[in-house]
Order: sequence, then structure tokens, then C-alpha cells
Amino acid sequence: MHAPSEPTLTRGQLALSVFLLWLAGVGSRITILAVPPVIPLIRTELGMSETQVGILTGLPPVLFACTAVLGSLLIARFGALATLAAGLLATAAGSVLRGAAPEMFTLYAATIVTGFGVAIMHPSLPPLVRSWLPHRIGFGAAVFTNGLLVGEILPVALTIPLLLPLLHESWRANFVVWAVPVAVIGFVIIALAPRSAAPRQSTAAAQRWWPNWRDPLIWRLGIALGSVNAMYFSANAFLPDYLHYIGRADLVSAALTALNVGQIPASLLLLAVAGRLERAVWPHIVCGIGSLAGIIGIAVLPGPGIVICAGILGFFAAAVLILMLALPPLLAPPDDVHRVSAAMFTISYSCAVITPVFSGLIWDLTGYAQSAFVPLALCAIILIAVAPTIRLRHA
Repeated sequence: MHAPSEPTLTRGQLALSVFLLWLAGVGSRITILAVPPVIPLIRTELGMSETQVGILTGLPPVLFACTAVLGSLLIARFGALATLAAGLLATAAGSVLRGAAPEMFTLYAATIVTGFGVAIMHPSLPPLVRSWLPHRIGFGAAVFTNGLLVGEILPVALTIPLLLPLLHESWRANFVVWAVPVAVIGFVIIALAPRSAAPRQSTAAAQRWWPNWRDPLIWRLGIALGSVNAMYFSANAFLPDYLHYIGRADLVSAALTALNVGQIPASLLLLAVAGRLERAVWPHIVCGIGSLAGIIGIAVLPGPGIVICAGILGFFAAAVLILMLALPPLLAPPDDVHRVSAAMFTISYSCAVITPVFSGLIWDLTGYAQSAFVPLALCAIILIAVAPTIRLRHA
């Protein structure tokens, strides 16, 4: 694959592109991760079962899977930048609607709006990396993933100790507050994004939005990434109630923070070495083993050990995520990046959709809290098994 022919960016253009990609990553996760810290409050007020909590947590991955291809269509018609901005504003609106939900099914509907906004953002980011940072694609993917991780950390770290006391323990006001920075990011990107670097597609290319489902590499990557997504979303969903169940509610904020802050060291490490690891198979196997160890530790260790193992799980999940998100802009032709990205996200989030529901169902059926982590352990095993079948080569 030949290097892109676009001209070298100036320092100012590079800094602006990196800043906007980072902001986009932040905005794609804040409202999603505003949910786990307030799940006990929502469950109590709305009288939800653990299975219903699993459905609430599983709805965003459902939207990520079902509407990623729609994001590809929007990108083909209107461009990646317009699709990204629309996704940010839709996500903010959905979060506000969640705060106004009077009962469970309205909350589900508002969550669908939020998930839709994030879903169409996902396939827009790899094409923007390819367009804005054509000579530093691996670095660009690591940048927006770092922003994504920061966007995951902020709500789980700040909601319980800082925000909820200021909001008189209102989970509704919590959703409204976290919608504000997402809307601001959307307007900032609209105002500052480098239009001259917008993706240019031919008329024929603009008609190509449906993914090539016959590509076996996409399926393997999608299944591997789906295992990671399932572990991550399920852990965020069930750690709070699990800790309440075992009488360690005091560790909820620490465990959720560790799960998400644990991703930052992996992100910083990959900023430096992503170019050397992006096509290697062994990092995926190592990360699968590390994730499995973290899950087992959460289920069997007492107190502080749970917090440590949550951080271990976050580290290895983030490492796999960054490596995979760099692949579409590296391996696909410029006009096909959005199609490859949409296919990967559709497959991966389809794998992740049912895991929280199964975790909640197993807990409800057995009455044994640790059983909720069995599906997560199976996902880690799937990642370990699929990784050796991946042959990461240039397209």
C-alpha cells in the first residue's frame, strides 16, 4: 500500500487535527458512561430487575451494531465531518431526554436516541483520521481512542463523589449535565474542522456504502473486537450492583474508575508503539489472557483486589481496542474506509449486544452474583481463540 499523496501538514494543522480528533473521542463516550454510576438509583426509582438493567446497558451496543451501516451511508452522502457533528448533537439530545424519562420504557427510548448518535459517529472517525492525518494514521487512531478513554473516565470518576452531591443525588440531572460538553464539542468541531482536508470521493465511490460482508478478515476482527466490547460494557454495567450485593458499595466509584483509568496507560503506550504492533497477532493473545485474569480476579477476590483487577481488565481491553481501530484506515482504500469501519463496528457490537442481557439473566436465575461474570470470561476465551486466525497484512 503506497503512502498517501496528500501534502505534509503544518504544525498548526497537525495540532488542530489532533485536538479535534481527541475531542471527538471524548464526546463519543461521555453520555454512555454516565449511566453505570447511577444504575442503583435508576433501578430503585423505576423498580427494575437485573435483567432490565442488562437491557438498559445493552441498548447502546444494539444501536452501535444496527446503525453503523447507516453511518456509512450518511458518510457516503454527506461526508464524515457532517456525520460526526450530527452524531454528537443527537447524542447530547438523547442524554437530555433520558433525564426527563418518567418510566422505564421512555428511558429505553431516550437511550436509543443517545446510542444512535454514537453509532453514526463510530464509522466517521477512521475516515477523518485518514483525511486529517494521512501520514500518521496509527497515531491518529491512538489519539481519538485516547479521547474516547478520557470520555469514559470522566463520568465514572466524577459522578458519585462530586456531581451527585451537587445535584442532590438526582440521576436525571446527571444525564442533563453530561449532555452539555457533548453539545459543545459538536459545535466546536463544526466551527474549527479543516474543510480543506474533507474526504473527497468520486461519484462512483459516493455510491459505495454497503460493506463487503464476504471479507473474512473483517469478520475475524469484528468478532475479536466484539469480545472486547462485551467484556467492557458488561463490566461497567454489573460492577456497581455486584459491589452492592457483596456489601462493598464503598468501592463502586473506585472500581469503575480503575476499570476506565486503567485504559489510559495502555493508550499512552500505544501512542508510542502502535506502528510496530498494529499488524502483530501476539498482542491480541496477551490481551485476551490478561483480560481473563482480570475477570476472574473481580469474581473471586475480596475488596481492594476487585479494584486492582478492574484496572487490569481496563488496560488489556483498551490495548486491543486501539490496535483494531487503527486497521480500517491503514488497510482499506481511502474511499472504502467508512465501509470497512461500519462492518467492523456492526459485527463487533452485535457480539457485545447480548452479553449484558445474559449476565443479568444468569444472575437472576441463579441468585449467585459471581455468575454474572461467566459470560465475560467466555468472551476473553473467544478473543484468545480468534486471535491466531487473524493475518494482518496490507490490503
